[in-house]
Amino acid sequence: MRVAALHALSCDRCKTDSCRPDQAVVLPLGIKLLHQDPDARVRAMAAELVGRWTHTNSDAATALARARDDDPSPAVRKKAGWYTPGGPIHRRTSPQSIRRS
Repeated sequence: MRVAALHALSCDRCKTDSCRPDQAVVLPLGIKLLHQDPDARVRAMAAELVGRWTHTNSDAATALARARDDDPSPAVRKKAGWYTPGGPIHRRTSPQSIRRS
């Protein structure tokens, strides 16, 4: 159930309208799940949610780097690394103005 809820908040492809989660409400909860949930699948999905704000919020970037470096699950470390500054998803989703050729 927690995985599905996190997916619904983080996946743009699954949204049929302009409804987007409020960063001020959702990000702190996502960071908490990323660091504290006992289920690695939930932590991995929380990395996607937190990754939505890694370009604009230093707390998100810090939380992802911590998970990348310290999470006990290799899958969570890998996914957090994708969204951490310098990771492949972070580079692919960076605003055009800061992309490097």
